[in-house]
Amino acid sequence: MTEDGSNSEGLMKRQTTGEDRVRMVVRQLSEPRTANWIASEAGWSHEPTKRVLERLVDDGILHRDESGTHTTYYPDYRRQAMQEAMRLRDSGHTVEELTDRLAEMKAQIRDWGDEFNVESPNQLRGTLADETLDADEENRRREIACEWEHLQRRIKIVGFAIREWDFLAPTSESTEANS
Repeated sequence: MTEDGSNSEGLMKRQTTGEDRVRMVVRQLSEPRTANWIASEAGWSHEPTKRVLERLVDDGILHRDESGTHTTYYPDYRRQAMQEAMRLRDSGHTVEELTDRLAEMKAQIRDWGDEFNVESPNQLRGTLADETLDADEENRRREIACEWEHLQRRIKIVGFAIREWDFLAPTSESTEANS
């Protein structure tokens, strides 16, 4: 059996329930999405997807936004950040390794700022108005702006994990340290 997307997608559908797939999709959300979009991504019908989403809202895992033309759902980003910080703490990396990674991410952002003479991803996007840029350079700048935003989010989480290293220790480890 090959490892192409269609086989792995089919495997996912055979080995998970619709609710499992909805939960997997919402764990990956980085922006608010409609129930229809989530249902499509999960390969499940709208009504049962909506019921799962409502349960997740009731449980405090998701938030619902009804202010726009369509109701959207998005995760509790604080909860996601805390879980990611705990994963970083439990990953086997040392605090020194995470500190080095943090420095690398910050250096990458400084390098982009220096290269393009900008201070933010949106300022970099603003340079796309330059008519002398070819399509490849425009695409490169768009990709860098997205990566820059991603690194900014990662810096916050990694910085939190470093600051709260002792607090995030697994219970058995913190109990041993206090003995």
